[in-house]
Amino acid sequence: MLVTWTKKREKVMPENKKQATQCDPLPEDFGSLEEFWAFWDSHSTADYEDQMEDMDVAIDIHSSKVYCAVAKDLLAQLRTRARQEGVSTETLINLWLQEKAAAVA
Repeated sequence: MLVTWTKKREKVMPENKKQATQCDPLPEDFGSLEEFWAFWDSHSTADYEDQMEDMDVAIDIHSSKVYCAVAKDLLAQLRTRARQEGVSTETLINLWLQEKAAAVA
């Protein structure tokens, strides 16, 4: 899947809506991804639009997952078993497939 962003159109705000907003200064550098996410989890990008630069970005996303069809009745059994094991259905299936692949290798 190809996702493309292009330069945003300039937003025009009516004079009566313009207000100075108080917000924390935008950090020059985040020490880690955790700090980056912690900041943006508690702040709105709308408060920092005047500090952002327009840019063109193209991202080519390749999924590392492959999807396989599973019969409905089998899927119901797998979901029940996954709940009993306390894991997601996807995790249960992957664990079982890894075990089977290791056993036949």
